Amino acid sequence: MHRTSRMSKAAAPLVAVLLVTSLSGCHWFKKKNDLYTQSAELRPLEVPPGLDKPSAERAMALPNVTPGTTASATAQPVANPTGFAVAGERDAVFAKVGEVLAATSGVRIASKAEILGTYDVDYLDSKFLVRVTKAGDKLYVAAVDPRGLPPSGDAAGKLIAALKAVIAP
Repeated sequence: MHRTSRMSKAAAPLVAVLLVTSLSGCHWFKKKNDLYTQSAELRPLEVPPGLDKPSAERAMALPNVTPGTTASATAQPVANPTGFAVAGERDAVFAKVGEVLAATSGVRIASKAEILGTYDVDYLDSKFLVRVTKAGDKLYVAAVDPRGLPPSGDAAGKLIAALKAVIAP
């Protein structure tokens, strides 16, 4: 019994120190910044430098004009050599494009998708799509690569010119 009371007398100060430390220790690690107390939606957005405003590098680019001419005299309309507009019903124009493609020498129709309005063609060692799409109150017949961009090379322009001569004279 004497031994137990001696242990309790030695343990009492240790327990008191641990209790005081555990109760007062929270303020040592407390964050003082109010940003951490807000929800993530309310915190201000940090934008990396350089991404906070658009680039104005080409905002004031001037056209190349030779002395003695005006800018309007040098401006020429840009024609799209890989497409043209035509009036008509989509299914009828799609069928007509198919007929002209089949009759054109050197054109091989690899596949067609009537729902999409496209013909997958090989012409003059080039592969591209001929697409018929609705554009306002008219239809637009155009050559595009599989990504939907204008194809490179002259083959698409030649084929679209041949289609335009027959379909939209």
